[in-house]
Amino acid sequence: MILHPYFGTKCMVLYPYFETNAVYLHFYSEKYIIMFQRNALIQLRTWATKSNRKPLVLRGARQVGKTTLVNEFGKEFDNYLYINLERQDAYQIFENKSNIDELLTAIYLLCNKARNSGKTLLFIDEIQQSPKAVAQLRYFYEEFPQIYVIAAGSLLESLIDIHISFPVGRVEYMALRPCSFNEFLSAMGETELQKAHVAGAIPEAIHTKVMQLFNNYTLVGGMPEVVSHYAQHKDLVALRALYETLLIGYKDDVEKYSKKHTTTSIVRYILQYGWDFAAQRITLGSFAGSSYQAREMGEAFRMLEKTMLLELVYPTVNTTPPMHPQQRKSPKLLWLDTGLLNHLVGVQKEVFGANDIIDAWRGHIAEHIVAQELLASGFSVLAKRNFWVRDKKGADAEVDFVIQIDNNIIPIEVKAGHNAKLKSLHIFMDNVNHHTAIRVWSNPFSIDNVVTYSGKEFMLYNIPFYYVSNIEKLLALK
Repeated sequence: MILHPYFGTKCMVLYPYFETNAVYLHFYSEKYIIMFQRNALIQLRTWATKSNRKPLVLRGARQVGKTTLVNEFGKEFDNYLYINLERQDAYQIFENKSNIDELLTAIYLLCNKARNSGKTLLFIDEIQQSPKAVAQLRYFYEEFPQIYVIAAGSLLESLIDIHISFPVGRVEYMALRPCSFNEFLSAMGETELQKAHVAGAIPEAIHTKVMQLFNNYTLVGGMPEVVSHYAQHKDLVALRALYETLLIGYKDDVEKYSKKHTTTSIVRYILQYGWDFAAQRITLGSFAGSSYQAREMGEAFRMLEKTMLLELVYPTVNTTPPMHPQQRKSPKLLWLDTGLLNHLVGVQKEVFGANDIIDAWRGHIAEHIVAQELLASGFSVLAKRNFWVRDKKGADAEVDFVIQIDNNIIPIEVKAGHNAKLKSLHIFMDNVNHHTAIRVWSNPFSIDNVVTYSGKEFMLYNIPFYYVSNIEKLLALK
């Protein structure tokens, strides 16, 4: 045990911190990462069994493990063809070949593979480099349905003056996001606890242990390479280099795809200063003290949303489905990963030393990790977070998140303390015809019978942070 040079406290450090470059990021074991990407592998296997299978476009920000995942999946095929369109030879194939049969022959030759019978998976990585490659996906679907085709790319082409449209009705999509807490448990070797977590059957006797693991997950985040390093070495200091490399990579992408567009400067500005506003409602005009107008700032944010680095979450005023976002109201800013956020905002020490993560950074970190967990276990590209505000002039009632279960909109508040402090939740429950609300906190699971200020009774499910991804299943079990 030594004095931690980064967090200013005593803890175990296996390796000293050292400056590094992008090469350091790739030392990790791909096999190790796949251990906790099994849910995504299952999703790919399900896609492969479909009788009406279409080429799959794998969406996700850079470094969420898309290439590692598909390379592993490729081992399950008789023939695996991998091409990366950032390589000029691969790019030229799609630029020069219009006949799909000739194109496929050229791909086999480039990969130095014989055109054999058997199941064949073709993985086209960084497909955003070539609009012609995107267009060819429809012909794989129409003329070579026996070929399993996956395409991936960060979609940072939105930063340049090229508009790429995927063939409508000829492809399907799957989103890959940072690891969920359940996957973090797998990475940490907590296999039995992972099973209990999936089943919603964690005994209260080990609540403290699970919350400590969740706090570690909140600190580290869910980026696969970061999780892999932490799980193997328990070295929090060295993670600084990994976070920095991730951010540099995102910034380099902006420069790489830049056409000296005004929006590029705004995107750089957001990547530099936008992290400080995570889990908070923002104003687009003059965002973060800039001189940029709302229209141009909104355009830059929308471009970054396409890369899946962030999401602007607009509020709904509805208490019954559908949850239409109110575009004229100020949105909440959510970033890709809480671990990366902790580092860039400079609150790692605060999160590390917090007795309750709700107390860290004025509650923003707790709200952000809940938002991350609400998406982490799913694979839908269209999935969005939602929160609620009261549709009344001068009203300040706001519920952190709302989710739809069956035909009900269920409120979620991320708060500790007495039930009487949940004023906005009470107002929301007075406007719905169901009796279920959720409070996320650090204490064990419990259910309270609560009466609103106007006299309506409802059931308040007090759910520990580690169960956020299991909310729907947990409500069904209890």
